[in-house]
Amino acid sequence: MNNAITDISGIKVGHAQDDDALTGCTVVLCEGGAVGGIDRRGNGTSTRQVDGLDPSHIGDTVHAIMLSGGSAFGLDAAGGVMRYLEEKGLGFKYGKARIPTVPTAVLFDLGLGDSTRRPDAEMGYQSCLNASDGAVLEGCVGAGTGATVGKARGMEHAMKSGVGTASMEIAEGVWVASLMAINALGDVVDPASGEVVAGARSDDLGDGELRFANALEVIRPLVGKSIAAHIAPDNTVIGVAATNAKFNKVEANKLAQMAQNGVVRAVRPAHTQGDGDTMFALATGEVQADVNIVGAFAAQVTSQAIMRAVRAAAGAGGLPGLADR
Repeated sequence: MNNAITDISGIKVGHAQDDDALTGCTVVLCEGGAVGGIDRRGNGTSTRQVDGLDPSHIGDTVHAIMLSGGSAFGLDAAGGVMRYLEEKGLGFKYGKARIPTVPTAVLFDLGLGDSTRRPDAEMGYQSCLNASDGAVLEGCVGAGTGATVGKARGMEHAMKSGVGTASMEIAEGVWVASLMAINALGDVVDPASGEVVAGARSDDLGDGELRFANALEVIRPLVGKSIAAHIAPDNTVIGVAATNAKFNKVEANKLAQMAQNGVVRAVRPAHTQGDGDTMFALATGEVQADVNIVGAFAAQVTSQAIMRAVRAAAGAGGLPGLADR
């Protein structure tokens, strides 16, 4: 298997990016349709076509999830995914048109690279052409091209991040997986040890060693002030948890909620007012399983995907990455 979200049958992943501008997008295709859910905990979210994920909404089929850089400009990338899916005859049929469902979330990567160049419909379409059900590229690709972590001391002390994915077979034939794009204000920590893996760096002593300032200690002195006045709101953790279990929309939303607990385990602090943290869920409906159990392990693979995202990220834009060490 791929230890990736593509281990869920029927799911493909494709990246497209502008390496010079340091931005890009990642599509998670489920052309056979899936039941979707969402959980938004950050207060700086920017999304598109997520209404259908509400259990009370009439829509019940998702055809793709788009994760994009470019802040709100990057929402345009979803248009390319919709065009690709319509060309394949997928989506709600109305006359000669097809209307696919492509829930989208974006991360704020305008602080690195060229902020005037962002993912658009053409890049979204290209990500679909690049999609496969095989191994998934990780690190500074797709939506992770301009992603950074550890911005509590400002961008100059941050580190490069990216996209990561992981999967797990919970029991025979029951799978859960996650794909994450990590652009957090906080540090990424090892859930097992609590040690910072990538994050806000201390001042360079000139010996080439990474030393971390600990984001919680950095923000502690700001407790009586407005953190927004000191830290830019250019942070987002977005991702997709997927399973081959058969869930309705209520259960798919619960899966997204429980998967987001993996963010809490691996990002410190998480879900601040300066973060746009959004987690999607997809259930392809092949096997029977209890959502509480699948959700518990979804949190586990989500934290693993976050760790893989920073470990696979090479340095870019003047910021160091763990893949170079």
